[in-house]
Amino acid sequence: MNGPEVLVPISFFAMIVAIVLGVPLMRARIREMDRRGAGALPDSHVTERLARIEAAVESIAIEVERISEGQRFTTKLLSERTDTVKDTRSGV
Repeated sequence: MNGPEVLVPISFFAMIVAIVLGVPLMRARIREMDRRGAGALPDSHVTERLARIEAAVESIAIEVERISEGQRFTTKLLSERTDTVKDTRSGV
């Protein structure tokens, strides 16, 4: 009677007890961590670094927009050139 047939129900009930006790304890721990983290203000060097990163991202966005505008212009020129070549070949 002390074989594996007893081990499964005991393990099952031990797991249920662990879940019933563990979930509220983990929720309390998470709430405590949130409260402690919400009051902390970022350091000044972190704020300055984020501002520099934001400025860098904005300048990169402007450069990407310039590149895409140049690509659209080049595509337009090539398209017009192709149309002109087709017109000269067809004799129009």
